[in-house]
Amino acid sequence: MIKLDHLAIFVDDPRRSRDWYTTNFGFKVEFEVPDRDTIALQDDAGLTVFLVKDAERARHPSCALTFQVADVEVKHRELVAMGVRFVNAPQKLFWGYGAELTDPDGYLIHLWDERTMREKGGA
Repeated sequence: MIKLDHLAIFVDDPRRSRDWYTTNFGFKVEFEVPDRDTIALQDDAGLTVFLVKDAERARHPSCALTFQVADVEVKHRELVAMGVRFVNAPQKLFWGYGAELTDPDGYLIHLWDERTMREKGGA
């Protein structure tokens, strides 16, 4: 069996990113290592995302994160009401139906849900 267990992304300010991910997506803080400027966040499925301070690498985000949500259109409205800006509102995109936004360091985040992907995202 192979299961993605954790990943690390490089950020300019781990505390700022921690607050952004916990506030907007409900990630839980698993642990913090202040002397290494590292914070571990965990999603509902047990995936750990390490936020590692590295200002130079944070200037060049090198991956996109894809989050499955209960309802992409509801989550989009909720985040917009909280002042979060989107790159693309929910719509058909090259990868299917969903929305796109960026985190404070510029990492692209895809949001999708099973229902709208099935109903609106097909080829």
